[in-house]
Parts: sequence; C-alpha cells; structure tokens
Amino acid sequence: MTDNLTLRNAHCDDVPALLEIYNHYVRETAVSFDIEPVSLAVRRDWFKQFSEDGPHQLVVAAREGVLVGYASSAIFRLKPAYARSVETTIYLAPGEIGHGTGAALYEHLFARITPAGLHRAYGVITLPNYASIGLHEKLGFVGIGILSEVGIKFGKYWDTYWMERQF
Repeated sequence: MTDNLTLRNAHCDDVPALLEIYNHYVRETAVSFDIEPVSLAVRRDWFKQFSEDGPHQLVVAAREGVLVGYASSAIFRLKPAYARSVETTIYLAPGEIGHGTGAALYEHLFARITPAGLHRAYGVITLPNYASIGLHEKLGFVGIGILSEVGIKFGKYWDTYWMERQF
C-alpha cells in the first residue's frame, strides 16, 4: 500500500508530527527507552543533527500530506574511528505497520546515504519485536547479538537485539 506514499527529506516544520509519532512509542511501548514523552524543544535540537546529504539524514513518509513515519541515520558513536558507521532508526504511525511503509522509508534512506561512503549501519531493536526484525532482515540486516536486560521501563527489564547492514 505504498502507491500514494510520498518520501522526502524531513523539514524543520515536520518536527511536531515526528514528535507525535515518537511519543506514542515512548508512552505506550518499550520500543523507545525514553521514559517520559519528549518535549518539542528537545526534538527540535535532535533534528539539528541531520543534513540533506551525507551520512546523517532524516527522511519522512507522507500520505495525502500527513506524515506517517520517518527513518534516520545518526551518529553511531562520537569517536572518530566510528565515522563510517551509522545507527538507523525507524518509527511509523501505528496504522502504517505492515503496509510496506517501513521498507519504502528505509530503501529511500539507504539510497540517499550510500554515496556517503558508509561501511555499516546498525539497528537496535527492543525484544520482542518480530515485525521490526523482519523489516531489518528484508533490507539486508543480520543479527549480531543481544544485550540482555539492558534497559528498564514499565517496571521490567528489556533486552535489545543488535543488527547490522553492510554497505
């Protein structure tokens, strides 16, 4: 169901809609390890790390002008030796899961960042999350390990599954 989907770079005017999608996961799930909803000011600062080219980009999916998801490639670690690796993230509006939006977003993002000379992309998935693992596998990610009980949210410890994609 991606025939009426528009994919593009994110703009600063998109931040409130991106925040709404993200805060759903903060409030309702362990997908994000943020405990409290993020403020608009914090999310605007987060937005500043992305550019319209190079390895660190933020792309959005819109359906009839309404943002329904986003994917990003961000700094993996701050030390210079990590410069050719990125951490990828994807969030979809709840009604978009299972309709091909995630794959379309990631394919669009990867097409944009591949010319930046990256070596690896890493995805970190809170377990269990079979849909996210399947999406990542479909796009060439392979599992590389589990950090057990690495985060606590909703009074429970959660594992994360690390996946990587070679460029």
